[in-house]
Amino acid sequence: MSLTTRAAVVESGGAPFTLSDVQLEEPGPHEALVRMVATGLCHTDLGVASGGLPFPLPGVLGHEGAGVVEAVGSAVTGVAPGDHVVLSFTSCGECRNCRGGHPAYCATWLPLNLIGGRRADGSSTISRDGEPLGGHFFGQSSFAERALVDERSLVKVDRDVPLESIAPLGCGVQTGVGAVWNVLEPTTGSTVVVLGAGAVGLSAVMAAALTPATRIIAVDRVAERLALARELGATHTVDAGEADLGEAIALLTDGQGADGVVETTGSVAVLRQGVDALAARGTLVVVGAPPFGTEVALDVNGLLGGKRIVGLTLGDSETQTVIPALVRMVKEGRLPLHRLISHYPFADIDRAVRDMSAGKTIKPVLTF
Repeated sequence: MSLTTRAAVVESGGAPFTLSDVQLEEPGPHEALVRMVATGLCHTDLGVASGGLPFPLPGVLGHEGAGVVEAVGSAVTGVAPGDHVVLSFTSCGECRNCRGGHPAYCATWLPLNLIGGRRADGSSTISRDGEPLGGHFFGQSSFAERALVDERSLVKVDRDVPLESIAPLGCGVQTGVGAVWNVLEPTTGSTVVVLGAGAVGLSAVMAAALTPATRIIAVDRVAERLALARELGATHTVDAGEADLGEAIALLTDGQGADGVVETTGSVAVLRQGVDALAARGTLVVVGAPPFGTEVALDVNGLLGGKRIVGLTLGDSETQTVIPALVRMVKEGRLPLHRLISHYPFADIDRAVRDMSAGKTIKPVLTF
């Protein structure tokens, strides 16, 4: 017995999102059926839709979902019908990293979330006219009115907080926040530089503003985004189109360099500039993802002053603890996420994609 729902399908790499009726399978033992209320649009969705990753197309993407549980599989214990949930990435729960509280580094993360398009057992969650579609994206494929969601993607949240206001917590926001709180852990007097003032970068700025970091420097080429970064807690901004990054950071730090850098742009040239701008014993967190196979050249002797370069997936968050805490901070006004969000009806997904690509909106959230 399958359920028919409307979904945004990408037919092939580079094709637009088109609304189509699809069939969802019955929830498996560790799955839930979720009625979507909102879902964020993220650059990862656009990268996969462009054909840049080996995800099976035609398929249904979407990985920043928020909704209400309608039905649960026989073995699901953490949520019940009627619960409000934010959807995040999935993981196996059994490998060393999952058991150690680092599910973003699950041994099977890539096939389960980003490139597999199917459940761990190889079965399909979504089909159309009897043909399987790529699905199970981040354990959710939330660009649809209903989603079949992995139990480990589900995070129960406070039902007093509107789901439209917290959908991006599942990916972009916890990524930026985790870069600062889980990796850089700024101490009193330290300098944090955020390269790129998009959704992830501005989330990092908001997170840094809640630490004892003394200087928080946002770097971008768009004046409006730099102005917003200041309102969200940046103490300084650098227009990368007008200033040399290394010189600007040296000037702002009295020649010492940055203690922490969050690189969100995915540009190897920017990544290299960020590493060069680090202070002794400074850390750069690599968040932005260029195409698979991209390499960067580094000055080896420049690293010998104790510089660290750390790759990051999804903030290295343990979602069941982190996301409810972030929801509470949104509710209390301490994490002003609404400043990043623009809402679009689900049917306008293509307009949201265009606005995001043009830089008109920072974090589009589709509403159902």
